[in-house]
Parts: sequence; C-alpha cells; structure tokens
Amino acid sequence: MQDATDLPKDLDACHALIAEFSARLSHNESAVTEKETLLVEQATAIVDLQASREKLTQENEELNLTIQKLLARLVGHRRERFDDPAQGKLHFGDDRAVQDGLADAAAEAEKIIQEYTVRRVLGKKAKPRDEKLPAHIERYEVLADPAPTDKQCSEHGAREVVGYDQTETLELKRPKLRVRVTKYPKYACVGHPECGLAQAERPDGLVEGNRYDTSVAAEIVVGKYAYHLPIYRQQDWFAGSGWTPHRSTLLNILASAAYALEPLYQHYANLVRTSPLIATDETRVILLLPADIPQARAGDAKSQRIHEVLSQARADNKSHASARMWVYRNFGRDGVNVFDFTVSRHRDGPQEFLKNYIGTLLGDCYSGFESIELASASRLVRAACNAHARRYVYEAREHHALEATQLLALYRRLYDIEDQARGKSPEEVLALRRESSVPIMAQIRQWLDSDAADRVLPKSRLGEALRYLKNQWDALTVFLSDGRVPIDNNEVEQLMKQVATGRKNWLFIGSVEAGYRASILLTIVSTAHRHQLDVWLYVKDVLDRLLAGDRDLASLQADRWAEAHPEAIRQYRVEETRYRADAKATRRARRRLAEQPSSPGK
Repeated sequence: MQDATDLPKDLDACHALIAEFSARLSHNESAVTEKETLLVEQATAIVDLQASREKLTQENEELNLTIQKLLARLVGHRRERFDDPAQGKLHFGDDRAVQDGLADAAAEAEKIIQEYTVRRVLGKKAKPRDEKLPAHIERYEVLADPAPTDKQCSEHGAREVVGYDQTETLELKRPKLRVRVTKYPKYACVGHPECGLAQAERPDGLVEGNRYDTSVAAEIVVGKYAYHLPIYRQQDWFAGSGWTPHRSTLLNILASAAYALEPLYQHYANLVRTSPLIATDETRVILLLPADIPQARAGDAKSQRIHEVLSQARADNKSHASARMWVYRNFGRDGVNVFDFTVSRHRDGPQEFLKNYIGTLLGDCYSGFESIELASASRLVRAACNAHARRYVYEAREHHALEATQLLALYRRLYDIEDQARGKSPEEVLALRRESSVPIMAQIRQWLDSDAADRVLPKSRLGEALRYLKNQWDALTVFLSDGRVPIDNNEVEQLMKQVATGRKNWLFIGSVEAGYRASILLTIVSTAHRHQLDVWLYVKDVLDRLLAGDRDLASLQADRWAEAHPEAIRQYRVEETRYRADAKATRRARRRLAEQPSSPGK
C-alpha cells in the first residue's frame, strides 16, 4: 500500500486505495496502520464529495432546463418548428415504399405550390381590395361650414355652389338600450261578470315577468365566454349605455340562459357519443370552496367525489380546489365541442361521460384513459397523440442533438404524409398511411430498439422521451390502422385556449353549479365558433326557439342552423382560415422541395 502521506489526486486511484484497504482489513486487521486508516478515510471523503458534486450538477442541469422551459412558455415562441438543414440529408433507409413516398411527396409539393399560386393570382384579379365602407350602414349628410372668404369673392361678390366633393367617416355610438312595453288587453262581457276576463297568454321568459329579453342574455353569454369579459366588466359595459345592473342580476340572467340551453347541451353530448371517434383534453380551473360542503348522495359517484375533494381541500386549510374543465370533440360536418366540468382530474369524470361509448378515444397518455380502456371490455380503443411524443424529443435536442435530429426527421416525414392526406377520404388516407407511414413508424421502432437508444441514460431528457414512445407505442400507432384518426390531438389542445384565455380574466369558478353552467355555455359558444357563426345571433335565436317550446334540437345544431342562416356565417373568418391553411401547406411544400436531392445534370 502506498505511503500514507501520498494522498491520490485521481478519483480512480481513490477507489483503488479503498478497495485495497478493504481487502487487507478483511484478512488481517492488525496489518492496517493508523496512518493508512486516515488515508483511506480521506480518500473515501473525496469519493463522497465527487458523488455529491455529480448529483448537484445533475440537479442544477435539471433546474436550468425547467427554468428555460418556463421562460419559453412566458416569453418565447410556442411553436415547435425545428428547421435543421441537415434533416433533408438524413438517410431514410433503402425501403422502396419510403423512397417512392419521398418522390410522391415532392410531386405533391409541386402541385400544392402551383395551385396556391394560381389561387393567389386569380384571387387578386377577381377581388381587388375595396376600401369603401359597407353600403348597408346608415348614412347621414353634414354640410361643411366654409369660411366667409370662401363664399365671397373680393372682385365678383357672392359665389355659387357648382358641385360637391364628399368624404365618408365611420362613427361609433354606444349600444342603445330600449324597453319594450307589451300591453295585454283584457276582454270581458259587459254586464256579465260571471264570464270572467279573457287575456292573451304570456310567453315564457328567461326570468320571472319576462323582464330581460334574450338579446340581453345573449350579450352577457357572448361577453363572458366569447370575449372573456367577467361580469364586473360587463357591469361597466352596460352602464355606459345607461343601465347599471347589479352583478347578481347579470349572474341570474346568465344562470337562466344556461338552464334554458341545457337541453341543447345534452343533445350535443349525445351527438358526440354517437361518433366513432372522440378527441379529448382537459385544463385546470380554480373552484372556490363553498361555506358548506355538499353531502354525498348514496349511489351517486359524482356527488361522492365532490364531497371527497372539497372536504380534503377544507381539511388542508385551502380556500379552493383544483378543478378541471374537459372537452370532447367529434369530427365531421356536424362538429361539436362539448365541455364537461369536474372537481378533480380523477378518471371518473371521463368514465361517466363515456359510459357505454363504443369507438376510439384520442387524447394524451393520461393514466386514467388507460384504466377506462381496460375497464371497457374492448368497446373503447385508445389512440395517443404523436405531437406529445414528438414534443418530448424536441425538448431533448439541446443535449442529444444527433439522436433527437434523427427522430425529428422521421416525424417530419410522417407529418409530410399527413399533409398529402389532407382533404382525402378516410379510405384514401388509410391507403396512403399503409404505403408511406407504416415504413416510417417501423424505422422509429427500429431506432427505439437499437444499441444507440440503449446507450441513452434513462433519466435524461431523451431517455424520458424514448420511454414515453416505448410505453405508448400501441396507442401511438392506432392512426396507422384507421384513416379517421388524426396523427395528433393538436386541434383539441387548441380548444383549451378558450378556457385558458377566459381563466385569465374571470380567474375562478364560484361553485360546483357555476362550473356546470360554464360547461353548458362554453359548449354552445365554442361550437358556434367552430362553424364560424355570429355567436350572438346564434345564441339569441336558439334561446328564443327553446323558450317558445321548440324541441327539434337537431335543427338547432350549429351546422344545420348555419345552413338555414347563411347571413350569420362570418365569411371573413372562413376566408382567413382558408388562407392560413393554404399558406401553411405551401410553406411545407416549398420546404419539402428544397430538401429533395438535385438530379444529375441539374
């Protein structure tokens, strides 16, 4: 053993010294001197310090990554576009189907660019920009007051008007409120009081006495759930028009509107549950604790969960509970966005909503969905979101550039194929995916099972991404066997912005009942938005018809209502959506063409 005064400077030497000391000690304790014991203790301390340093370094790196992630959410771009020039040069394998797919993608890209260019040129010629104010807006004339020197000539006297130049200036007046006074004549047989009085039947109103018209209710509903104005701001809005209502009055009108719209909400929920494919997501909302915790009802799982969650929050001395707002979205022309409120993220929320549902459920990899799938006796198929899987890989690119770039390149190719599939029938989409997407997913699986993947540290960012891919592989590949299933759940995730934006303004939900009302009104407003409707016109007309006793709920669906009221469709939104989709498809097509290798002789 080396001299006790010669402490090793190398970590491996310290380990060797400790091992040698342990071996000698196990054979003969008297052979170990006091100096040697001190030397080994110092070496052990060095090893412990190094291990502690490595642990702190790892924790520091994780904290820095978390800080960068939070900063990116606050001030960075939310997009996950990854433009790496090397991606176009990556080898996708010798599979003939993959190579044919790349060639087809290039041909499709040229077609998309050509069609987009033609539409843009024809659109500019057919629809030149018109700066005139709309002709249907009311106009009135004002005669400009000229200066005396303009009307009087110093040499010839008074001047005559020989014509006019005119300008148009748009003005805005605050909303004008008015009171409709409805008189109900009373009829009687003069001299025959035994006949009594006859009078026209009074229609049902939102509130007792029909004091507030549906137009007022529509304004409050749209104000809160379309423009995200909390009730106290709407109080100022109405006050500017001459009526200063109490906030409780506005809340009562809002609650009455939700009660009247509930049959349509239930119809929408049933409509979604008949769809072969449902996409879902959820987000957090703050629920204030009531003064009295509602009691659980025997046999009612929902009331039991409410009592359990709120009681636990009260026991933890909290003023609120972390509730959830879920959304369920179907696909097709009758598209509906149905929101559902629960007091927690427990699986009994979606389990109750999807009770007896037969079809495919697309969502994130929340463990509750896995439990629901297992308990469904194969009547429900769970599909996972590939955007989530790709996002985990994207977040690992900084420390695993080569591996992440390879996987991102494969995912980019998958999304190029989805671009080609856009607008095709489910049967055509399935055929395209089987021909082109299946080999790409096979390459991803091959990489996951490779030695390169095995060398990735399990606790690293990329290690977590790979574990996610492997654990959720069956759900992530469902889209390969069903042309109706999207590759990701991005459209539904974007719906959560409607809740998140409102949440920043109205901040919290005051009660369980208020949460349920919010889900009803969000469903009506969001579905109208989805069909590019004037939401105020839709809400008012639906309220009028429901209060009048109309129970043809199918005719009140946003898609059918739009067909009957084409004037209520916001054409500028339709054109904007089409333009953005065209621009996105063209940008991707140009990128695909730029990545194609040049042919010999070019």
